[in-house]
Amino acid sequence: MVSTELLRRYPFFGFMNPEQLRQVAMMTEERELPKNTILFTIGEKAEMLYFLVNGRIDLHYIVEDKHLPELRKDFHIGTINPGEVLAISALVEPYELTSTAVTTTPCTLLQIHAASLHQLCEQDHDLAYGLQKQIAKTAMERLHATRILLAAATAA
Repeated sequence: MVSTELLRRYPFFGFMNPEQLRQVAMMTEERELPKNTILFTIGEKAEMLYFLVNGRIDLHYIVEDKHLPELRKDFHIGTINPGEVLAISALVEPYELTSTAVTTTPCTLLQIHAASLHQLCEQDHDLAYGLQKQIAKTAMERLHATRILLAAATAA
């Protein structure tokens, strides 16, 4: 459990009332990771929603041929900075991670158990709606950033 004051620091939680913040804080844990740690891998089940408190995390999209593993290609698709959310797939069906996350510095994260958050959303539809709006906003920001990277890569 973390304090509600810690969650209030992040705009992502700004729509929540005090009781919603308290309930989410109860299912949130703080986690420390060293540099060069794989937090999660593309294709895994998204069991946690994360917020970066300190450090930096790179997101990668990895393409691999099952029959010819030497054709593996790793694309850097973004960087997560303090205050940003990651593993948003934890709140979007089919709850499967769409990138690989690797710490580039020592990191402090908040992790929220997705199954507990899903149960809470079933009971509180205002919370569910607010979370979906925040996730959609984040997804659109990431899509925009990815389009810029794609445009820059194909311009040369």
